[in-house]
Amino acid sequence: MKAPPAPLVASEVPPADRLLAPALLVVDMQNDFVRAGAPLEVPDARATVAVLQRLLVAFRARRLPVLYTRFLSREEDNLLWRWSPQCHPTTRACWSEHLRSYEDAPAPRPCADVIDELVPAPGEPVVDKFGYGAFHGTDLDARLRARGVRSLVITGTVTQICVEETAREAFHHGYATTVVADAVSSFAPDLHAASLRNFAMKFGWVADADAVIATLTRPPAGTARRRG
Repeated sequence: MKAPPAPLVASEVPPADRLLAPALLVVDMQNDFVRAGAPLEVPDARATVAVLQRLLVAFRARRLPVLYTRFLSREEDNLLWRWSPQCHPTTRACWSEHLRSYEDAPAPRPCADVIDELVPAPGEPVVDKFGYGAFHGTDLDARLRARGVRSLVITGTVTQICVEETAREAFHHGYATTVVADAVSSFAPDLHAASLRNFAMKFGWVADADAVIATLTRPPAGTARRRG
């Protein structure tokens, strides 16, 4: 009996097949992470804004789904505070509706909101989460499946925390996942590099934004972009 052909290994999968029915996921690009002087500031996140804007234009022009996540701090004592004491009531990092002033913003901003430069378009879902991974305890998977999504392009901050956790969860939910190397950021360059290397070894692909945009294809004529 003839043996079945060996499956492709990850490096052999054509780029177009890595991005079948894709969605763009923007992870936690919020005021309290990105703005100057923020309590959870990731300075390198600001360098990714222009890259993210290009990706948003590319996905929206092709009527492909775009979704966002927000990390929200619980307002009562919890385990996460032990590692992120900025979420304690003395600072209220990423507390819903809490206003904060920033060095690079002309007026106070809701600290948990997505930054103005990347504001979601009407109908683009924002998935709130109370931990690191965007699938845990949320309806993200249901939203993606309702849109027919089969692959994810993941961007945002922080690379080795919420980005990596979300990307690993995507793998375990069966999504072909690509992390965009120049559209994710960290406060620790060594952990950023290690996270991307580890992810590419066992969970998905790592590519730059130019490669992702070049690979995107327009959906079939008459395909409506689902919102909400």
